Amino acid sequence: MKPILFSTEMVRAILENRKKMTRRVIHPDISNWFDVCKVDGAIAWQEQETGDFYPPTHRARYQVGDILYVRETWLKSGNHYYYRASDNHENMANLRINVKWKPSIHMPKKAARIFLRVTDVKAERLWDITESDAGKEGFHLDMARLSNKDRYYKYWDELNAKRGYGWETNPWVWVYTFERVEKQEGE
Repeated sequence: MKPILFSTEMVRAILENRKKMTRRVIHPDISNWFDVCKVDGAIAWQEQETGDFYPPTHRARYQVGDILYVRETWLKSGNHYYYRASDNHENMANLRINVKWKPSIHMPKKAARIFLRVTDVKAERLWDITESDAGKEGFHLDMARLSNKDRYYKYWDELNAKRGYGWETNPWVWVYTFERVEKQEGE
């Protein structure tokens, strides 16, 4: 079982069964060794030291069949965990719980409540996202009449532009498709 981080907004999308896909930047040290076809995108990844070729997803952090536990913004009071994405702040105040949220990066595996199974992995350029895939990322046509893709583009830049991977750079990304599953026994 491996951890994966999601923002509060994206945790809500998972809980509402709107999010079934996520894109994560591929570090240039990996993507620079892709063998690329103009039509099909990344078709292979070359091992630098041996020259051997592998599927482009060979170096992906998550593989098909992996079970991921979602790290989200949380807090613990007594023996109970609370989650920013779904716990009502007013009720917590009524329970006299001091609401000091902890960042998702510090969430222990035992506190996880959402588990995902990876069903597909591929490598593509960010701009290759389709309107349908942007919907699977949890974005749907909103009141401002922005397309799923336009909403995704704005969200992508909020998370990644300051790291040097803004929309305009069109980075290579891992595209992970997943389904929600129950916690596995013994995990």
